Amino acid sequence: MTLRPPIFQRCRRVALGFLLGAGLALAGTAALADEYAEVQKLQQSGQTAAAMERADKYIAANPRDPQMRFIKSGLLSAQGKSAEAEELLVNLTRDYPELPEPWNNLAVLYASQGQLDKAEQALESSLRINPAYATALENLGDVRVRQAADAYRRARVVDARNARLAPKIDGLQRVLADSAK
Repeated sequence: MTLRPPIFQRCRRVALGFLLGAGLALAGTAALADEYAEVQKLQQSGQTAAAMERADKYIAANPRDPQMRFIKSGLLSAQGKSAEAEELLVNLTRDYPELPEPWNNLAVLYASQGQLDKAEQALESSLRINPAYATALENLGDVRVRQAADAYRRARVVDARNARLAPKIDGLQRVLADSAK
């Protein structure tokens, strides 16, 4: 069973908001803030195509802007275009290795695809950059809980008579269910 706690979806929005705030402080112009906000406003109102068009237009004029590229990765992810979002985030990690948020969002994508080892590695990269990044720490905890649950389930397949496994699996499933709330 593949678990996909909504915490990863919430974390993507939190990371997006954090990077947006940091980018705005560095940008220093109302025009940039307005453009970022407008794209996000379009997305939130369900006008995803218009948001993508506006983001693409902005990126064409400012191809190295990490903020809009990050926002676009969120748009792509929301549209179910995980491969494109992943490519954009990987490029952001290469172009801006000092930013932890693209690593966190890569982990979100990997975890949603059940690639927990890759998610763990991406989160560890994020935390090397910013050890106090609470969202990445929380996501790392979620990933490790899911890895533990998977290991216990595999152990039960190998040794179905092991009575110690059932309470562990049940406990972790409760933790995962609670985090989904």
